[in-house]
Amino acid sequence: MTSHPDLRCDWLGLPLRSPLIVGAAMPLSDHVGPMLELERHGAAAIVLHSLFEEQIEQEQLALHDHATLGSDSYGEALSYLPDCAVVHEGVDLYLRLIERARQQLTIPVIASLNGTHPGRWVETARRIESAGAQALELNIHSLPTDPLLSSGEIEAEIEAIVRGVRAQVRLPLAVKLGPFFTNFRGLAHRLAAAGADGLVLFNRFYQPDIDIERLELQANPLLSTPHDLHLPLRWIALLHGREPLQLAASGGVQRATDVVRLLMAGASGTQLVASLLRHGPDRLQAIELELSQWLEAHDYGAVADLIGCMSQQRCATPADYERAQYIRALSGLTGWR
Repeated sequence: MTSHPDLRCDWLGLPLRSPLIVGAAMPLSDHVGPMLELERHGAAAIVLHSLFEEQIEQEQLALHDHATLGSDSYGEALSYLPDCAVVHEGVDLYLRLIERARQQLTIPVIASLNGTHPGRWVETARRIESAGAQALELNIHSLPTDPLLSSGEIEAEIEAIVRGVRAQVRLPLAVKLGPFFTNFRGLAHRLAAAGADGLVLFNRFYQPDIDIERLELQANPLLSTPHDLHLPLRWIALLHGREPLQLAASGGVQRATDVVRLLMAGASGTQLVASLLRHGPDRLQAIELELSQWLEAHDYGAVADLIGCMSQQRCATPADYERAQYIRALSGLTGWR
């Protein structure tokens, strides 16, 4: 009897049944019900939707405003403190979601914090750990517009966030970033030194659009497509084995062959969001079956045999991940003539 390929892998030290991780998205993880369904259909781990820096700071401001309301009127007013359960509802709801997910799911539950600056949200990491999250993903998204802010200062702030969170928790720590840095390899090196265990490449930024009839800005969340796969693939291949970091891919994973390519580049796991929002949780089963069939058809006994086999470090022509491939691609363009 032929045994099926072994799909097991690990991400951030967490053993996974396969490399198929559900990425952070509100519709996929706002309640335990959808998460249980995703687990039934084959999810190997779930990254909860993000708790935002702004939510935490607003609640802190609300607590301060309630605590000082009327304090200039009469001395006894200082004893009228607000109900913290109401003021901190956003954070507390998130912590309760972690607790319920851990009670009911058998797969790893990874929390997500989204922010741009060191601050109060870093302190929340400790509460997330106490609630039972098995790992933490720092989703760092900023859009610097200050002309006096240097790239070095921006990267130093990201390092400070990672260092600050690492000081608060022992959880495995992943950092999810966008690709827009002057020297991404250098930043990855410094984040590893700051305490990161892994990188998720890449953060997907939702861009505004303009309604030309109403003269209004619109937020259009555009779901990823297979074309978005190539940027994370390239950087995962460039980074694999170069730094003491595990790498996960985010964006563009629609089919099992997408998973195969990213694993070959050096990914330890692949995050799915768009394909699940488009097709529902049973898409996980389909991709897992396709992955198993592909491995079997190509005589691979395990997913582990794929990881990094086509990274730059192990590629016969490593320059292909740099300018050589770029030059060949441009010279091969054809036009209408």
